[in-house]
Amino acid sequence: MFDSFLRRREDEKRMIDEGRLPPGQAVTNKFPVLHYGPVPHFNPDTWTFRVYGAVESPLELSWEQFRALPSTRMTLDLHCVTAWSKFDTQWEGLAVRTLIEAGLVRPLPNARFVIQHAEYGYTTNLPLEIVLSDNFLLAYRYEGQPLTPDHGHPLRGVVGAVPGRADLKTPYLWKGAKWLRGLEFSAEDRPGFWERAGYHNEADVWKEERYG
Repeated sequence: MFDSFLRRREDEKRMIDEGRLPPGQAVTNKFPVLHYGPVPHFNPDTWTFRVYGAVESPLELSWEQFRALPSTRMTLDLHCVTAWSKFDTQWEGLAVRTLIEAGLVRPLPNARFVIQHAEYGYTTNLPLEIVLSDNFLLAYRYEGQPLTPDHGHPLRGVVGAVPGRADLKTPYLWKGAKWLRGLEFSAEDRPGFWERAGYHNEADVWKEERYG
């Protein structure tokens, strides 16, 4: 236990020296589980993923169709609003820009935001520019393995910091929804579950925008 504590302190100092640890955060080598409500059941035969709203045509994909699309891998530093940070995590999934580049989704000119819709009616919101950036992914694999149920299996939005990419806006981790079922493109911003409960709408980790 003491060795683990020392290793975490060493990691924390290294992340501070590299400018990768945001204010108010502490390094963890674990992956804490935090969510509201029960873990939903996944049935691959009935599961669907929808893209709709301010797009030319709505899109609906089965799990098989979703997994057949080209995958993207990302290395992300994760920053939770509860003050833990986990570094150099490995993710695989579908980049939203892949849907657009393939012509499967064509946002309308007035689309400026994306609302993530998850199981049980849960939502969270992000500007379109972040959803299309190199630090947002529709993820189905973590560290080379399928997501576990309590981390969002089969699909979650994940958003974090890309090491060495200070140009990218980095929101706290709650801005990626677990158990994701769809994306709604929108001309208007629409705060989601935690935003309506008092969390900051933009959630910039470097500005410590935890609460509104």
